[in-house]
Amino acid sequence: MATIRQDDFIQSIADALQHISYYHPLDYIHALAEAYEREQGPAAKDAIAQILTNSRMCAEGHRPICQDTGIVVVFLQVGMHVRWDATLSVQEMVDEGVRRAYLLPENVLRASIVADPAFSRKNTRDNTPAVVHTEIVPGDTVDVKLAAKGGGSENKSRFAMLNPSDSIVEWVLKTVPLMGAGWCPPGMLGIGIGGTAEKAMLMAKASLMEPIDMAQLKKRGPAGKLEELRIELHDQVNALGIGAQGLGGLATVLDVKIFDYPTHAASKPIAMIPNCAATRHAHFTLDGSGVAVLPVPKLSDWPAVTWRPDANAKRVDLDTLTPEVVRTWQAGDRLLLSGKLLTGRDAAHKRIADLFASGQGLPAGVDFTNRVIYYVGPVDPVRDEAVGPAGPTTATRMDKFTGMMLEKTGLLAMIGKAERGPVGLEAIRKHRAAYLMAVGGAAYLVSKAIRSSRVVAFEDLGMEAIYEFTVDEMPVTVAVDSAGNNVHETGPREWQENIRRLPVLA
Repeated sequence: MATIRQDDFIQSIADALQHISYYHPLDYIHALAEAYEREQGPAAKDAIAQILTNSRMCAEGHRPICQDTGIVVVFLQVGMHVRWDATLSVQEMVDEGVRRAYLLPENVLRASIVADPAFSRKNTRDNTPAVVHTEIVPGDTVDVKLAAKGGGSENKSRFAMLNPSDSIVEWVLKTVPLMGAGWCPPGMLGIGIGGTAEKAMLMAKASLMEPIDMAQLKKRGPAGKLEELRIELHDQVNALGIGAQGLGGLATVLDVKIFDYPTHAASKPIAMIPNCAATRHAHFTLDGSGVAVLPVPKLSDWPAVTWRPDANAKRVDLDTLTPEVVRTWQAGDRLLLSGKLLTGRDAAHKRIADLFASGQGLPAGVDFTNRVIYYVGPVDPVRDEAVGPAGPTTATRMDKFTGMMLEKTGLLAMIGKAERGPVGLEAIRKHRAAYLMAVGGAAYLVSKAIRSSRVVAFEDLGMEAIYEFTVDEMPVTVAVDSAGNNVHETGPREWQENIRRLPVLA
């Protein structure tokens, strides 16, 4: 009978969360490196290069792969013969591990969890509580699988109750394009089929803990119908041409995982959850011998890919930016931004909207006239950093505020990740503004362009406060120009056609 000590369990959780904050699973790195070598879309290849470069930088610097350090999800299999030497509940022990990990001074992780989700949405400040799923199984060990799941990919989760005769492939191929690129492809799709509604969702999430092995599966051949379905979905989703960051290309998914379970004769529940470019998960087993130790990868495990700015990129002085300059930008242009910009996410936009509605206007010290806003919630800095990892958040969440911001503040352009929705696009066209895209999954790389940071408003919002960043050659792409041309429409459409015409790519 194994005795699991409370502090060993807590410290193992904390150590694993720190580990996955800066080390990608090597199966993901190897699969992404192969995708980089195959990729023929210039914009997608550049995005993958940024993700790979960022990943190696994080492994070297022990800093988060993404500014969104996730909501912690833990799957526990507790042996029936395990004895606990503990005074806390399992949930309390997991939460203490999360607390230790996220508040570690050497590598502070961003606290993203808000309590009272329907109303005040107040940040808990330590990223607790975690979501814990516990199963009692034969044996005398505790098996732990944990992940730090980013909000951008989690928000793209989908569920349906299909009729028994409905096609799973058709549903997936119809649904994936509707998810947009806010989940930061290339990544992985987890699919759960059967059971009940909640069982299907749970299986989809659990499947994302499995290693990426699509290349090996194709090489050996499928062993059954589920593996045949995995291959079919992998190939057909990639044939959609969505590509890295939704810019069009060959690699939208690196793998598709499927778990299934018996279901009611009248039902066919199906859930689909994507994993993003910041894939973060770990697996360890506690047997009573002490704290778990995860293997440390070698830097030589990363491919020799180093991102460099496009030699043809346009250099932009943010401090002298005018509407006339913005109107010279064309969709697809690469820009290097230098000067001062302001930040703001959901909570800041909501507060600004409330201030305008009450007749108060912007708070003192905040002026968006002829300026650019960056949709970001950065990680706190450590050591000599101006700011911690600071990659973009999903831009569509700000769509409903875009018209107000462009009309009432003098804002010229916005920076975020992935596509804009119809409301945001219409506001951009109407006001002849621009939307610029930074690469999701390259947060540490982006932060190296930020030379200084200060809070200028809404300090109580924590990472959602309004900051002023001084940046030096921050890389972005013009995703939507002032005429409304949109790379997230043209890129996938072009690459879907390319893949159709070139059978070798299919």
